[in-house]
Parts: sequence; C-alpha cells; structure tokens
Amino acid sequence: MDVELINRPRRLRLCATMRKMVKETRCAPSQLIFPIFVRDGAGVTEPIKSMPGQMRYSVDMLAPVLDRACEAGISGVLFFGVPDSKDECGSGAWDKNGAVQRAVSLTKKKFGDMLLAVTDVCMCEYTSHGHCGVLSGGADYVDNDATLELLAKAALSHAAAGADIVAPSDMMDGRVGRIRAELDRNGFANTSIMSYSAKYASAFYGPFREAAGSTPMHGDRKTYQMDPHNGREAVKEAILDYEEGADILMVKPALPYLDIISALRRDSLAPVAAYQVSGEYSMIKAAGAAGFLDEHAVMNECALSIIRAGADIVITYFAFELSESMKNGEI
Repeated sequence: MDVELINRPRRLRLCATMRKMVKETRCAPSQLIFPIFVRDGAGVTEPIKSMPGQMRYSVDMLAPVLDRACEAGISGVLFFGVPDSKDECGSGAWDKNGAVQRAVSLTKKKFGDMLLAVTDVCMCEYTSHGHCGVLSGGADYVDNDATLELLAKAALSHAAAGADIVAPSDMMDGRVGRIRAELDRNGFANTSIMSYSAKYASAFYGPFREAAGSTPMHGDRKTYQMDPHNGREAVKEAILDYEEGADILMVKPALPYLDIISALRRDSLAPVAAYQVSGEYSMIKAAGAAGFLDEHAVMNECALSIIRAGADIVITYFAFELSESMKNGEI
C-alpha cells in the first residue's frame, strides 16, 4: 500500500461506544479531592456567601459530608481550619484539639483507608494579620526560617491526628524538607506530603479568603507566592520540593495555569495535583446562575482540560458533581 496513503491524516468515523474506547483522556472519581472548611464550635453548618453551595462545618456536623464523599467514590477530603481566635504566630494551627485535628480523627475513625484525610498546612487562617508566617522587619515581610518551625509543628499535629497527607501551602523556601524531617523523626515516615509547589499570587483566591477569614490585614502575599509571569521558575520550585521529599506536586490555581500543569507532567516523575480554586468555582456558579452559560457543561469541560493537561489529582469544590458526570460517562 502507498506509504503516503497510510500516513494521510483522516478523521475516524466512530460510533459512541468506539469513541469511549479510544478517547485519549480518562477521568475517574478517584482522581478527585473535595475541600472542606471546618470551624470551631458546635452545630454549625454555615453557608459561604461567595461560594454558592459550599459551607463551613463544625466537626460534629461533618459526618453526612464525609458519607457523601465516600459514596461518591472520590479519594479524599482536604481540610481547612477556621478558628474562633487567632494570634500573631498562629498557634491554633498546631492545637491538638483544633477543628482540623478533630476532623482528621473523625474521618480516619469512620472510614479508615476508604477516604484519605488531607490537611492544609499554613498559618494564614490562624494568624491575626492573615499572612502565611511570622512577620519580621516590615509590615508584610515574612520570616521564612522562623515560619518553618511553626509549619513543622502544625504538620506533626495533623499527622498525629491521623492525616494521610499533609499539604504545605505557605510557599516558604525549604518547608518540605523541614516538614519531612519532623515527620520522620517522630515516627510518621508514611505520612505523605503534597506540596503546593507552584502556588501563584493570584486574583482567583478571593472567595476562599472570605470563607477562611484569611485576607491579609495589610500588604499582600506577592513576596512569597509565585509571580504569574514566571513559568520556568515554577518547574524549578517543584523540582526542589521533590528533592526535599514531596510525594505529590501541586499547581494552584488550575485553569489559568494549564501550561504549568503540563510542564510539571513533562519534567517531573512525581504525581501532579491541580487545585481548581474558589474563584474558578464561583465564576462558573455565577455565570451559570445568570444564564450566561451551561454550568454543568462548563464544569465538565474545565475538569477535563485540567486532567488532559496532565493532572493526576484534581482538588475541586465540584467534586461531587464531577463524580456523577464521570460515572455517567459525560467526561
């Protein structure tokens, strides 16, 4: 047969079943993690105005959400703490009786290995000033090395509560190595680290900061989060995190940084996670509610694009809806 004829591009004429069989990108509920805001107090199920459909829960109200997560077939939940009181150093982050620690204990007691307990490791929800570490030498200057010690204490308290994965999101230099050393020294060698390796100083975090009460009181986080102009730097930071002991590398936000997800997939041996953040979620919800677009279809398309770019794991507030779409073969 003529070689030119064999190599000539053509569109395959496939029925629906054949299209499913040969599709290049595969999506499954097990790729999803659902973020949950847990707060101090009791009997609390508090709607988050800027994130329609999302809630803050006190730990005693978590069980139905965890049941739903397990039934949906998603792999895990990611806990963010919302404390009643804060201080300059964020000491609530390592309180063994904190909401995150109690939520982790509940999850592991109820579900064991059927549902992963993942914890955000950062200070911003717990500091009175809203920054991700100890301030020193200026209104918004974070003391990197002093902060590492506090992050290690917080991560250890999460591991002691039973966390399967700790996820440092502070963007301090050297924090993965410091946390890995602290976990190993205290008998938690099997606790994994999912590092926010490429966390950009993004405008997409607004709804989250309202939900977690973590808006900086002064200044901004551009001195320690990634510059949106920089791509190669993100790969460098991720490789450094991997060398320090990160088991999973994360990109945040997801949709505006598909190129970074793709670059990490190409240049790293580690699994890649992507966080579809609050602003991405709220934009789709708002546009759908206004009738400007088909919320369900856009939700599916965005998740597919994140996975196609190379994400092994997607952290998303749409986890339950996407699980149904995946089970139904919509994506």
